[in-house]
Amino acid sequence: MVSADTARTIVGIIVFRILFVMFCFAGNVISFFLFASPLPTFVKIYKKMAVEEFKPDPYIATAMNCMLWIFYGLPMVHPDSILVVTINSIGLAMELIYLSIFFLYAPNKGRAKVIGWLALEILFLGVVAACTLTLRKTHAQRSDLVGILCVIFGVLMYASPLTVMRKVIKTKSVKYMPFYLSLANFLNGVIWVTYALIRFDLYILIGNGLGALSGAIQLILYACYFKSTPKDDDENGVVEPSELQLSGGNGPSRPTV
Repeated sequence: MVSADTARTIVGIIVFRILFVMFCFAGNVISFFLFASPLPTFVKIYKKMAVEEFKPDPYIATAMNCMLWIFYGLPMVHPDSILVVTINSIGLAMELIYLSIFFLYAPNKGRAKVIGWLALEILFLGVVAACTLTLRKTHAQRSDLVGILCVIFGVLMYASPLTVMRKVIKTKSVKYMPFYLSLANFLNGVIWVTYALIRFDLYILIGNGLGALSGAIQLILYACYFKSTPKDDDENGVVEPSELQLSGGNGPSRPTV
């Protein structure tokens, strides 16, 4: 006969695994929507065949963030992190598509910027990989080094929509606040914080905790100034800065996983 304590332990393990899988799935789904949030903007750019005021900076930063998290999730750095690798691989592919569209319709100066920054990012990743694999001998040491870098770039990615906060406060209008990106940032951060707490991972926890906080601040600001926003829709089809300056995401912290 199975004792009551044993039965409770078995049930606890089963419930834990179910919750773990559910949060992993939810985290990847929300991270995907975070990466996909700029799609309407790029559809408009494609149709207009012009980048106008669009700047590639957030997408360049997100691409770097995804590359670092992919490296972080590899078996030689942080074993058993396949979900981190998969969602950030999808995110990296999407960011490269966005940058390709920008490159196609940008002036020469904009094209040179994309090529130059991507080349620097690849070089930087190569240096990080070489130093990590040669100078750090254990998984813990490698995870610490790459994890710190992931947190830094994850914070930069999550904070990108905050750049419009000054304009929102000054104009008392959320016309320039990318609501769906802010919401996706918040939900993505909350889900991956829960994931990091279930299977404790300090770097996923820090990066996405800051992401959830950043998203919450943006949503509070949106709620405060929504009613005071003029209801003058853009009749000429001009792409607003709120649509133009979206960033992808981290999945965990990476996600921003």
